[in-house]
Amino acid sequence: MVASRTNAPRFPALSRLLLLLALVLGIQVGPAYSTPAAQAAAVNVLAFYNGTYDQAHISFVREANAWFAQAGPQNGFTYTATTDWSRLNSAALADYQVVMFLDDYPDNASQRSAFQTYMANGGGFIGFHVAAYNDATMSWPWFHNTFLGTGAFRSNTWGPTAETLQIDDRTHPATANLPGTITSSVSEWYAWQNDLRQNPAIDILASMAPSTFPIGTDPAQTWYSGYYPIVWSNRDYRMVYNNFGHNAMNYATDTALSSTFASPQQNQLLLQEIKWAAGQSGPVTPPTTTTGPIRGYGGKCVDVAGASTANGTAVQLYDCNGTEAQKWTVTSTGTLTALGKCMDVTGAGSTDGTKVQLYDCNGTGSQVWRPGANGSLVNPQSGKCLDATGPSSANGTRLQIWSCAGSANQSWTLP
Repeated sequence: MVASRTNAPRFPALSRLLLLLALVLGIQVGPAYSTPAAQAAAVNVLAFYNGTYDQAHISFVREANAWFAQAGPQNGFTYTATTDWSRLNSAALADYQVVMFLDDYPDNASQRSAFQTYMANGGGFIGFHVAAYNDATMSWPWFHNTFLGTGAFRSNTWGPTAETLQIDDRTHPATANLPGTITSSVSEWYAWQNDLRQNPAIDILASMAPSTFPIGTDPAQTWYSGYYPIVWSNRDYRMVYNNFGHNAMNYATDTALSSTFASPQQNQLLLQEIKWAAGQSGPVTPPTTTTGPIRGYGGKCVDVAGASTANGTAVQLYDCNGTEAQKWTVTSTGTLTALGKCMDVTGAGSTDGTKVQLYDCNGTGSQVWRPGANGSLVNPQSGKCLDATGPSSANGTRLQIWSCAGSANQSWTLP
């Protein structure tokens, strides 16, 4: 464990000197951004990603965009995901209290400068796995050496595994109410050039527990002993880096074999990281989930047509086949997700016959479903029930909303 810490970050000395100078000169100064303290009631998260490299990273990005969008309304934050890295500028960042890097970091000088200024002025940051990856060229020394503290990438484990993490700092708000050890979700794990324990700015929140070794399934890429930080913060900033975000994959079929959000305690850690990075604190309870097929009329399963992830894809009945297109995650908050997207009432409609589709998770009432009488699934916003059109149980039958009637074509069995 590192030396004792304070929960507030030590912002760089230059910022403090400028503030003192302004006070001496009688200049009224305000924060360059909407600081967490000023916006405690409205936390906005902006997540950057590319989603183009390595199927395991792409799978994580899809999951992250769905999971954070679902968790936001119940945990006091909005979630916006974008591939437009040009939004890393002072004007755009002024509207957000927390920035995430899901699978990359900026390579543009002005974007890097804007991010560094944002962090120096009290902005929040949460990073994941490959967002810290670099080779020996060290193209952004401030990010890798000063901010993350890692230096260059050194090695990784293979294949992806779930491990036991020990909580090294149980006083940090991000680890509030977590036990001494937690079970992670499945991930590939990275090792770094620098020993973070030797950096006085770094507070290691979680690391590999000694009991969890060996780590990996390929003997040539397995860790058998040592100290490996997994989650840490830099005391000079409101930031947390998480060394996970790589699902196990069947690369031949592009099928995810694990979920980064399968560990309730790891999910609690993530939600508490957001609160702390945004200037808030306190333990949270993550939404509970179950995953599997939703069975309906005629014994058929609720299915995403063509296993497509495009917005507007039809949700239909189809013979149960165990594919990802029929694997629905049901949360206690009322969302139903498959392939990283949500079951959605088209156009937020409320009239009988409005079709149901797959769409980006956005936290709106069009994507909330509650169990009702006779096995029904009710969309509270419309007051209507999920319904098999017809009624028919033929493959390809579209699902829609319809006035609740207690009929067999409105009865569903959740996983």
